[in-house]
Amino acid sequence: MTLLAIESATDMVGVALVRDDGASTQRVHIGGRAHAELLIPSVEEVCATSGCTISDVDVIAVDIGPGLFTGLRVGVATAKALGQSLSVGLVGISSLDILAAAALERMGSAPSGSAATVVSVIDARRGEVFAAAYFIDAPDDRVDATAPVDPGSVRHDRAEPISPDALERWLLELADARGPITVVGDGAVRYRQELAVHAGLDLESATDLSAPPPLALAHLALARLGRGDRPTTAGDLVPDYRRPADARINWEQRSPRTAPTGGEGSR
Repeated sequence: MTLLAIESATDMVGVALVRDDGASTQRVHIGGRAHAELLIPSVEEVCATSGCTISDVDVIAVDIGPGLFTGLRVGVATAKALGQSLSVGLVGISSLDILAAAALERMGSAPSGSAATVVSVIDARRGEVFAAAYFIDAPDDRVDATAPVDPGSVRHDRAEPISPDALERWLLELADARGPITVVGDGAVRYRQELAVHAGLDLESATDLSAPPPLALAHLALARLGRGDRPTTAGDLVPDYRRPADARINWEQRSPRTAPTGGEGSR
């Protein structure tokens, strides 16, 4: 199976391709908001580097968010268009899961035979973040200690965007209950100054894992497909925006309030 992975939830634009022989290629562009300009050339680049064409792709994985509204829209729309044109299925995966999967790959799931806690934090702009915690049991406590952990199966999600202060309080509560926590994502990088003063919060991997790596997306998608998950169609793939677009928020905030009409005392 040849899988193409599309990542655009943050400022980074990334594409990875894993061929059926296991060979993989990844390209990332960091900085700016040129998602639309960079994504398709990146797809062409990984295909050329891998020695295949886009028609060789059997399935497409895409980050469905949460993250930047425009970036997600570009990535999901591109994945849908390619899926329809190639008549292949799509695998949508949360940006929070991808970050956690990448962190767990580095940690070896649960280091030194102990339990581990990973928190993914995506910068939501407007002074807020998207976050989720992943509680990984020690290998001896799992039914199948040899199987890799799927972050989605152990995710404890914060369904709404939260403030940095709320994030800090939540992380400290988790650290008190669970012990040291590995924190990753561009939200952790943005608020590193507030978080790094706490000994129970490990931010060493946050910079390297500020954005969900497209190759981690590819590996997680392949693992889920291998477990029996079925790809979805373009029409059924739904982005996880978690709040309205900034343009809509700005419009609602700036729109004049309608004065009440009628009632006692009206002129």
